[in-house]
Amino acid sequence: MTIVFPSFSKSSVLVVGDVMLDRFWYGSTDKISPEAPVPIVKINKIIDRPGGAANVAMNIAALGAQPRLLGLTGVDEAANILKKQLDQSNVKCNFIPINTCPTIIKLRVMSRNQQIIRLDFEQYFHNVDTTKLLKQVEFYLPKYKVLVLSDYAKGSLNSIEEMIKLARYINIPIIIDPKGIQFSRYKGATLLTPNISEFESIVGFCRNEKTLINRAQEIIIDYNLSALLITRSERGMTLCTRNAAPLHFPTQTKEVHDVIGAGDTVIGVLSAALSSGKSLKKACFLANLAASVVIKKSGTSTTNLNEIKSIINSHTHINFPYGILDEKTLKQIISLVRNKGEKIVMTNGVFDILHPGHISYLTNAKKLGDKLIVAVNSDGSTKRLKGETRPINTLEKRMLVLAALSVVDWVVPFHEDTPARLIANLSPDFLVKGGDYHVCDIEGSQEVFKNGGKVHVLNFKTGCSSSNIINAIKRKSKNDIN
Repeated sequence: MTIVFPSFSKSSVLVVGDVMLDRFWYGSTDKISPEAPVPIVKINKIIDRPGGAANVAMNIAALGAQPRLLGLTGVDEAANILKKQLDQSNVKCNFIPINTCPTIIKLRVMSRNQQIIRLDFEQYFHNVDTTKLLKQVEFYLPKYKVLVLSDYAKGSLNSIEEMIKLARYINIPIIIDPKGIQFSRYKGATLLTPNISEFESIVGFCRNEKTLINRAQEIIIDYNLSALLITRSERGMTLCTRNAAPLHFPTQTKEVHDVIGAGDTVIGVLSAALSSGKSLKKACFLANLAASVVIKKSGTSTTNLNEIKSIINSHTHINFPYGILDEKTLKQIISLVRNKGEKIVMTNGVFDILHPGHISYLTNAKKLGDKLIVAVNSDGSTKRLKGETRPINTLEKRMLVLAALSVVDWVVPFHEDTPARLIANLSPDFLVKGGDYHVCDIEGSQEVFKNGGKVHVLNFKTGCSSSNIINAIKRKSKNDIN
C-alpha cells in the first residue's frame, strides 16, 4: 500500500505575521578569551535565512505549494535580503516598510554544532499603525484556501482579531502559531499549534495525559476553537478536537540536530496539506513527518516532498499515530505497520465499566504481538446485545478510557451486532477473546484463519464483571433509599 500524497501544486496559503531574518555566524572555537571566561569564535561562514512567518512561507513553497507572505519590515538591507531569498524560493511577498523600526534579525553564533549565543536586533512594531496590513489581508484572503497567522509577539499581528473575523466571514480555515498567554486574542480560530511550554503557561502544569486532554478541551471551548495541536518535543504531537478523542503522533526520530524553526515547518506543512483537501488528521501526520526531517538539519531549514516520502518508503523509521481512529485510517496504518514486520493483535467488546479483569486481559492480549487494536460496540450495538439499560457509558467515553491505557494502541468503533466484518477488513494476525468460548465459535475467527492468522481464548480474571459491578451499585442504591 502507498500513501496518497497531496497535490501541493493546487494548495494556496496566505501567511501573515512577524517576519525576521535568521542570521548564522559559523566558526571554529579552540581557546578562551583572556578578557573574560568566554570562548573565542573565529568566524568563517555567514548564512542568512528567512525566519518567523517567512520560514513558514518557505516551508510551504518547498512543497510546491503557493504561499503569499504579508508582514512588516524596516527599510534596510535585512529587508532586501529577505525579499530576494523569498523571491528565489517562489514565495510571493508583500511587505509594508516601516521607517521607524528595523527589520528583526536574530543572530546566532555557532561552533562545533553548538549555539554559543543568540543576539536579537529588534524593535517591536507594537506602536505601528497596522491598518495597511489589515487591508492587504482583506484584499488577498479570498484568493487563498487557508490563512496562517504566525505570531512571535513582535507587533505585526496587532489586528489579529479583525483578521480572524475576515477569514471566518468567508469560511477560510485559520491556523495560528500562538505566542504569550493572551489566547483570548485567538478566539474563533480553527486551529492553534502551541508547544507544550506555551500550552502549560496558559493552563498550568499537566501531571498526566488526562489532565492535558481535559485542559485542552477547556481551551477549545473557552476560545471557540475547532482544534488544538500541542507539539511536545520528544513526545511528538497531540491533536485535540472539540468533543472528540485525542490523537497522538509519536516523535519520528531520536536524532535531534537543531530545533530552530521546527514549529514553522509543522504549521507550514499542515496548512499546505489542509489547503490541498487533506483531513486534519492526515495533515498532522505529514507535518509530524516533516518535523522529523528538519530537526536533523542545521539552522532554519525546510523540507520537501521527496524527503518526506523517503521516510515513509523506509518503513522502519515511522512511528504511527495511536488512539481512536476510524476504520479506513486504521487499515492504512496497519498495512504500513506490517511493512515493519510487526504483528497485530485484535480484540473486541463493550467495555462498559472498565475493571481489573479488563486490564489483565488486555495486558495479556498485547503480549501476543506488537500492536493491540480494541474494537468497541457502538451504543446501538450494545443495546441490542445487552438490553435497553446498557451501555452505562457512551461509546465516546468508553473509547476514551481504553485509549488512555498504555497497552492499547488503537481503538475503533463498530456498529453491527458482531465485529466479523471489521475483523475481516482489518485482518489481524491474532484475534483474541476472553471467556469460555470455543475458538471456532468466535465471531471473525474463520476470516482470520483464512488469512493465516491465529485465534486465542484468554481467561478473564475471576470475580470481575461489568454486570456484577452494575448490579452491586443498584443494590447499594436500593439499600440507601430504604
